[in-house]
Amino acid sequence: MKITADVYNKTYVTGKTTALVKISAEVTQTNFIKNQIDSDLESGLHKNIQLRFPPEPNGFLHIGHAKSIFLNFSLAKEYNGKCNLRFDDTNPGKESVEYIEAIKESIEFLGFKPEKITYSSNYFADFYKYAIELINKNLAFVCFLNADKMREYRGTLTEKGENSPYRDNSIAENLANFEKMKNGEFTEGECVLRLKIDMASNFMVLRDPAIYRILKQNHHQTGDDWCIYPMYDFAHPISDGLEKITHSLCTLEFQDNRRLYDWVLENIDDFSIPNRPHQFEFSRLNLANTLMSKRKLASLIETGQVDGWSDPRLPTITGIKRRGYTKNSLQIFADRIGVSKTDSLTDMQILEDCVREDLNTNAKRSMAILSPVEVEITNYDNGLEVINAPNHPQNSDFGTREIYFSKYLYIDKNDFLEEKPNNKYKRLAIDKEVRLRNAYVIKATHFDADENGEITKIYATYDDETLGKNPSDGRKVKGVIHFVEKTTANSCEFRIYDKLFIDEIPCEDDKINPNSLIIKNGFVEKNMANAKEFEAYQFEREGYFCRDSAENLVFNQTVSLRGS
Repeated sequence: MKITADVYNKTYVTGKTTALVKISAEVTQTNFIKNQIDSDLESGLHKNIQLRFPPEPNGFLHIGHAKSIFLNFSLAKEYNGKCNLRFDDTNPGKESVEYIEAIKESIEFLGFKPEKITYSSNYFADFYKYAIELINKNLAFVCFLNADKMREYRGTLTEKGENSPYRDNSIAENLANFEKMKNGEFTEGECVLRLKIDMASNFMVLRDPAIYRILKQNHHQTGDDWCIYPMYDFAHPISDGLEKITHSLCTLEFQDNRRLYDWVLENIDDFSIPNRPHQFEFSRLNLANTLMSKRKLASLIETGQVDGWSDPRLPTITGIKRRGYTKNSLQIFADRIGVSKTDSLTDMQILEDCVREDLNTNAKRSMAILSPVEVEITNYDNGLEVINAPNHPQNSDFGTREIYFSKYLYIDKNDFLEEKPNNKYKRLAIDKEVRLRNAYVIKATHFDADENGEITKIYATYDDETLGKNPSDGRKVKGVIHFVEKTTANSCEFRIYDKLFIDEIPCEDDKINPNSLIIKNGFVEKNMANAKEFEAYQFEREGYFCRDSAENLVFNQTVSLRGS
């Protein structure tokens, strides 16, 4: 398959710039992680695999997390291994039970059940014990430099760092100060516990990193038991070690952190064993025209640009579920983009094509009028007629539904042309015939318009011998349009979604696309009043929609019928 690849430069908050290759078509990727697992099992390093998915409960999961969920849980299933859900809950000020429950629901929606649900907070006593071990080995010290001074002492990418003046304090003094930290005798920010590694290292992450800080905040799991909390780079490898994780899968931004991950495990007695956990990195998902950061998404919510974490415009799993994306379509997407070590920008159309692929097969059909105009069939006087229509044109297993036909109908305004059309026009016009989907052939005769020239009503005749068959005299009717019978129609709201941002790589302070949500009011078939929440439908000739979670009759557009 031919690949369209454009190169972008992406600048991170740290100032680091990297190239992003835009992927605009399906790419066949070699899963290097599977190759690693195969090698480790074949060599006898591991008898089986143990994985984990470790989100921080500081927001709702997004589609980038879905990629990691599919990777970890699917690998565990394929290799008859296990995968835990572990909440990395070491920063209580930004975390909540609401986020924990939302994360559990998202994983369930994607079709997975964790082997165990654990919390980093389960291991607070272990982290503290291992911190004491490192102090006793003269590998950790309590530092009283403030944040600005610590940054100054750390050096730069081109200049070596400088040792903290507290680095050479005695083991006894560090043990005493760390005990005071634990007992709440110091204020927040007054001091931290740091590792003694190498202030001249080429890797900033190894320049005596902080591993404990003071946070006098209530924790959603442990209450007020602790006022010191471990940093991610300390808690993560130890949690992996305690859970006997074999392959710790992270995204590429943690590549340098692997050196600290290994250092921690190598210098703690319980984990300095041959088959201890190892970290492997893969490229994160960068999806065009949106933001893939919980912090940045939270900012959109806080500033009122979107309506909460479940807004269907957001790439959150709850948002795209509400928009009508299915777990099957997301699995197709995860398989299609593959696993690699190359930073890339994925075109939204790849995701949308995966959704269409799934829904084209699995979504029932119905008819909806998003921009209605009334049609009166002037030569029809048979009352309300019931017609059986297929729920899926290629699959009879979906059964049939009842649609209705009468003297008064709705069609879409865009399906009528008041001027004389050219020969290629296949919709309704004056003196031009068109077939109504699953019903009769009609011909427009004239129309009414208001003082602004807006068409308010169309008049037409019908051929009563054309239900399910062509005109008997051999007339060829090329066009087919959809309709909804007026007296049985349900009025409803349609929410039409577009890309969240106009720019493919939006800046953090960019305003969202003003056309990211357009609301229309129209009509659906009678049976759609019973549509289930999140159930997918193809509104013929309009696109794929699902019933919103709102009590009123609201349908969210999942995706159009074709990519633009």
